[in-house]
Amino acid sequence: MPAVPTRYCRSVAARRSRIPATKYPVERFTLDNGLRVVLTPDRSAPVIGVAVVYDVGIRSEPEGRTGFAHLFEHLMFQGSENLEKLAHFRHVQGAGGTFNGSTHHDYTDYFETLPANALERALFLEADRMRGPRLTEENLRNQVDVVKEEIRVNVLNRPYGGFPWLTLPPVMFDTFPNAHDGYGSFDDLESATVADAADFFRRYYASGNAVLAVSGDIDVAEATELIGRHFGDVPARPAPERPDFGEPDLTAERRQAYTDALAPLPAVASAWRVPDPITDFAGYLPYVVLAEVLTDGDASRLVERLVRRDRSVTSLGGYVGFMGDPFDVRDPTALLLQAHLPPGGDVDKVLRTIDEELDRLVTDGLAAGELARTQARMATHLLRDTDAVLGRALRMAVLEQQRGEPGLLNDLPRLVGEVTEERVRAAAATLRPERRASIEVIAGGAK
Repeated sequence: MPAVPTRYCRSVAARRSRIPATKYPVERFTLDNGLRVVLTPDRSAPVIGVAVVYDVGIRSEPEGRTGFAHLFEHLMFQGSENLEKLAHFRHVQGAGGTFNGSTHHDYTDYFETLPANALERALFLEADRMRGPRLTEENLRNQVDVVKEEIRVNVLNRPYGGFPWLTLPPVMFDTFPNAHDGYGSFDDLESATVADAADFFRRYYASGNAVLAVSGDIDVAEATELIGRHFGDVPARPAPERPDFGEPDLTAERRQAYTDALAPLPAVASAWRVPDPITDFAGYLPYVVLAEVLTDGDASRLVERLVRRDRSVTSLGGYVGFMGDPFDVRDPTALLLQAHLPPGGDVDKVLRTIDEELDRLVTDGLAAGELARTQARMATHLLRDTDAVLGRALRMAVLEQQRGEPGLLNDLPRLVGEVTEERVRAAAATLRPERRASIEVIAGGAK
């Protein structure tokens, strides 16, 4: 077989390594009441995703009302101006759709996936509760009990409950917005009043503080008319001024430990602050890639060293954002590594090994193909997550809200693929022990 020219080999390799791009169309406009709208038509299947994102999250809830943002998310499903309790459920499911909502550090979202012929139904439902949810004493007390039960199931009565997304921020941060328990204390939840809920709604659930995104099998002109019909007369209220939640970086290592009575094995999680995801996106992206280089798959360097070779941990993960949300979070946020250890595991040794591997990455660089493999996997995940119409609507709504750039969704895989080895090494060089906050779980349920 004749030799293949070197130039040809390189050009083929370049084509094979190229990260595929998406070209989802984006239409944007703003109603007179301040509601921002993003439409992304896709006529390939008769399905739509509808998302409404409000610019309020865990960081926005006031002192003495921990867990209130999440509690209010529940209240938004308890009836509205024209609909009785549970009507939202019935109308969505009756059309063959699914729905939910979720509370994040920086926003709260509500969403539906429906057959395309149910678009107007979804718009009516979201517009109706944007005008006003049904805030009654009965609904409030009922949902306080529901949230308390969630805390029992997901935190208090579960091994590693809240680890590390609830337990690590108080170690890393000093201010209430960044450090407090986003699920909330029972005392704060029980003391919430209908007046508190009404004030929270007036302040944060304004049309000017929201983004509506619709993706899927829509005609843009028809969808625009329907949105104007249902949302156009929602009373105009401006978005509240968003506080600056920034605080200084760490200058000395912080570390705490607690005993989990249900945990069968010890665990540890560490975090380092990263650049501002919004104002310094170019500086931020290498940390997103670095987290995957360190922990994504059996071939990643920390998994290979700690799990496979040293066997000093039984599992290990890494990500950016306390909820694993690198592209829908504001500053301050962090790169996290978390690991579970075998019985009698040595947390100090694990942290030393992580430092060694970070130093080795900075000094020796990445192995051949290591970065390209990681970037290809990341691009695959990004493409998969937005292939579904709802995933696309949610991501575009948040990108519009936080950046005014919903079309960035199309560029994310390419931008991830353009992060160079030098930038990844530079990011790794900043993950020093003196900038690290760690939380250790002492196993209390080993017996």
